Amino acid sequence: MLRTAIVTLVIAVLGVACASWLTEGFQVWTAEGARRLAILNHPVASPSAKLEGPSLTGRDLRDVLAKPGQVTLASFIYTRCNSICLALGSSFQQLQRTIEVKQLEGVRLLSISFDAKHDDTTTLQQYALRWAADPRRWQFASVPDQHELRRLLQAFKVVVVPDGFGGYEHNAALMIIDEHGRLSRIFDETELDAALAYALSLKCCNANF
Repeated sequence: MLRTAIVTLVIAVLGVACASWLTEGFQVWTAEGARRLAILNHPVASPSAKLEGPSLTGRDLRDVLAKPGQVTLASFIYTRCNSICLALGSSFQQLQRTIEVKQLEGVRLLSISFDAKHDDTTTLQQYALRWAADPRRWQFASVPDQHELRRLLQAFKVVVVPDGFGGYEHNAALMIIDEHGRLSRIFDETELDAALAYALSLKCCNANF
């Protein structure tokens, strides 16, 4: 009886230890949670990638993102998406409205398509009109070079998988990128207030240095 109790206790302790290791000390329980914790602890610099899109064609993503006094809220989308990308578009539309009403300077929105074969400049321009995007605050771009796109998706830990019907399954979120072009934190697409507050806190902190 005592031996059984000891074995049970040992198994329980090992189980707790294993769970703690797998979940970063019980801080995360999913792969997405692990991604967000890793980014929060170690911001990731954007790799170089040539862009295509309204007013951005030929520019390097790294240069677009890294600008003193600027914070970017970015998302990865594709224009043919009729599910999560619509939620992201709605979230960005609300953020744009808040930025306009509160006259928040140095806060911009960037939607990056990973479907460059379809999402050229003309398509992205039409998509921007669909969302009534103000180009001064909300821009759209794709990354035509597949090697650069893969490197960007890997750096930001964005998973994109063909769904077998011509579309894609992908993780979606609001990504906060600081004035150095580093992905600093990730929020759910519904956490608009928290994402914007964090973006503004980065501007405030940077202004103090």
